[in-house]
Amino acid sequence: MYLNKAMVIGNLTRDPEIRALPSGVKVASFSVATNRVWKDKNGTKQENVDYHNIVVFGRQAEIVGQYMKKGSSILVEGRMQTRSWDDASGVKKYRTEIVADRIQFGPRPAGAGGGFTPSASSTPADDDHKKAMDTIEYPEEEINPEDIPF
Repeated sequence: MYLNKAMVIGNLTRDPEIRALPSGVKVASFSVATNRVWKDKNGTKQENVDYHNIVVFGRQAEIVGQYMKKGSSILVEGRMQTRSWDDASGVKKYRTEIVADRIQFGPRPAGAGGGFTPSASSTPADDDHKKAMDTIEYPEEEINPEDIPF
């Protein structure tokens, strides 16, 4: 049995680059930084940062291009792939990347837009609407179990 699975949670190091294949399928490529913090033998805090190249295809590529930017938090789940090519001078180049099967946006910083941010001042109409949303009205008459159609 073989397994090729990668999961990273980190922040984008640059804005996603969106391209299209000749078939018209969108491709997004970007890099994600992850860090690791530990204490060495002497108790000194150490930190290491790794950078992961990510490639996303199709609708997910369009969504990444639309909503993600440098610094955004993201979870990427996919498979590792190494590809090679010859550059202009004939030198063989290699690139290892994660081909994403699934992406999930991380938490957004406050005030970044998208989502509900309650304001400090609210109008009486807003307060009435909030009370109406928080209230569940139950029927006053008893419910007969025989009236339930299932």
